[in-house]
Amino acid sequence: MNIRVFENKVLLAQAAAADAAAIIRRSIQNQAKARIIAATGASQFGFLDELTGAAGIDWTQVEMFHLDEYLGLPLTHPASFRKYLLERLVSKTGITQYHLLDGMGNPAEVMAEVNAEIRKAPIDVAFVGVGENGHLAFNDPPADFETEQPYMVVELDEACRKQQLGEGWFKTLEEVPRRAISMSVKQILKAKQIICIVPDLRKAQAVAACFGGEEVSPDAPASILRNHPCTTVYLDRDSASRLHPQESTPAGFSIR
Repeated sequence: MNIRVFENKVLLAQAAAADAAAIIRRSIQNQAKARIIAATGASQFGFLDELTGAAGIDWTQVEMFHLDEYLGLPLTHPASFRKYLLERLVSKTGITQYHLLDGMGNPAEVMAEVNAEIRKAPIDVAFVGVGENGHLAFNDPPADFETEQPYMVVELDEACRKQQLGEGWFKTLEEVPRRAISMSVKQILKAKQIICIVPDLRKAQAVAACFGGEEVSPDAPASILRNHPCTTVYLDRDSASRLHPQESTPAGFSIR
């Protein structure tokens, strides 16, 4: 795993998107298709803006999978991650092959369908973030590092739900759903490459917990990314403010 630190989140987004675009182009060139996993949330705004504007990508050859979605939330709700991806990725690129998680459907049926699709071929690149509580997708601490199922129903902890409220997606904490469908940790780690985008000061504590020191732990779910051979974590000065090169275990740590 490598860590790259940028002066601000604009430069972070530009670099992460440039690297992501290169991976997608190379995958299409080598195998006539690219399979990607897309993250959502406020931390991904800049990255997706840059990626959707990248030149030279034939988006009709891209197949996209969805990281997570709240249960019981309609597509019309501002916090719907399906709505987010349709507006910020699908409509901007013309992707025709995508698998969105229907939070209003029967969870077992929704997961069975997308599980079958994601197992058909390897994922070329996964775009992920890190939650304020260290979560990876909606795998809150203590995360399940063992399940082999690609997707599962999870309970959202209070810290996760407060983050969603703080980002402005909901008016009250009570409105934030308590359950979601999430891609499992093991499925995320099956991606050939992982691009982890983590800007902003509010993520500094989680970054230090997950990527500082030496411990990989379900209590810091995103720490599992250390075990992936082709992960790059993109930080800005704020999110990296509690992480120091001499304390980090990744193979590379660079400041741009």
